[in-house]
Amino acid sequence: MESLPVKFTQHAIDELHRLHENLELKEDSVLRIGVKGGGCSGMSYLLAFDKREEGDKEYNLEGIPVVMNKAHVMYVIGMEVDWEHGLNNRGFSFNNPNASETCGCGQSFSA
Repeated sequence: MESLPVKFTQHAIDELHRLHENLELKEDSVLRIGVKGGGCSGMSYLLAFDKREEGDKEYNLEGIPVVMNKAHVMYVIGMEVDWEHGLNNRGFSFNNPNASETCGCGQSFSA
């Protein structure tokens, strides 16, 4: 199996395992990573439990099945996903070297 083109910090992996265990997911649920149109900078990140779709590339992240639409790889290759749990910020953060602009919230970008 090919290696995942996105890196996850240990904090992000731990949170994904916690969510995977605590949410009542269907047996065939997978973690979907990608992008979608929208957000204040043009595109926003997609990180959610979903179902497999035709044309997805499949990966494994420490026991969590991961899928990504092949067309999304070029937008997120080399990106690092972290989990922040501080007083001011809580949630997943995205450090994307492919982004030419990002918004203040860090959830959307343009390439």
